[in-house]
Amino acid sequence: MNVKRETSSVKPHVPVLPDEVMRALTPKPGGTYIDGTLGAGGHAEAILKACAPDGRLLGLDGDPEAIQIARDTLRPFGERAVLVRSNFLQMKTVAVEHDFVPADGVLLDLGLSSMQLANLERGFSFSSSSLDMRMDNRTELTALDIVNDWDEQDIADLIFEYGEERASRKIARWVVANRPIQNAQELADVIERAVGRHGKIHPATRTFQALRIVVNNELENLENTLPQLAEVVGQGGRVAIITFHSLEDRMVKNFFKTNEHWKNLTKHPLKPTYQQTRENPRARSAKLRVAERK
Repeated sequence: MNVKRETSSVKPHVPVLPDEVMRALTPKPGGTYIDGTLGAGGHAEAILKACAPDGRLLGLDGDPEAIQIARDTLRPFGERAVLVRSNFLQMKTVAVEHDFVPADGVLLDLGLSSMQLANLERGFSFSSSSLDMRMDNRTELTALDIVNDWDEQDIADLIFEYGEERASRKIARWVVANRPIQNAQELADVIERAVGRHGKIHPATRTFQALRIVVNNELENLENTLPQLAEVVGQGGRVAIITFHSLEDRMVKNFFKTNEHWKNLTKHPLKPTYQQTRENPRARSAKLRVAERK
């Protein structure tokens, strides 16, 4: 299948906060590590290099395209890299099945990868020719379903709660008035006409974010995954979680702060430098929090 890709300044395989993640996890030879959001395999590759010659990594991702790209990236590591198409929600089950418990470290890099944004058939980008937004195409609900089938109040609530968008009611009203909406380009245009364009950030950004979160159950999956971590990570092992949304960051912060199994190592989240955001615009809103298993 030929996949159309848009021209973008975003480099497709640039991992977010790579040095900070490596300092957080401190991979060592012989260690066992889990990357619950494998993506293109950038973080996983760095971890495998650091834990050579005999350290192992379990990589999870529900996106079949990501798994294929990461498989190519990590092929030089042979059997040391075990890749499974699975959401991190099933981390404990998969880790037990592949003998990765107790793990020495777990990484979750939440949100979109650059390759997902660049693929016009996925519906994540404002210029996409679809409005799918599923990270795992085995699930049923799409953003197109929400935009065209949900009632105005539910759409407004979704945009306000998950996108923290003040103009949610107005956007929802315009969306319903302009149905049927066929793709991401049309949706972005409707939102821009509804609220105007001010500043550098596209006015549809928060709405697209909210739709993606709901389509992929992102907050619910994170909430249900966090308690599993204590059963997966061994004593002294570490967890590094990169978030891109204030609701995600708040959830991770409160969990590590209040859970008896974890020592919070980041009172304040680590953020990308100016140079990092220039090289990888996706990192702009990234926040990294780290905790150690007691």
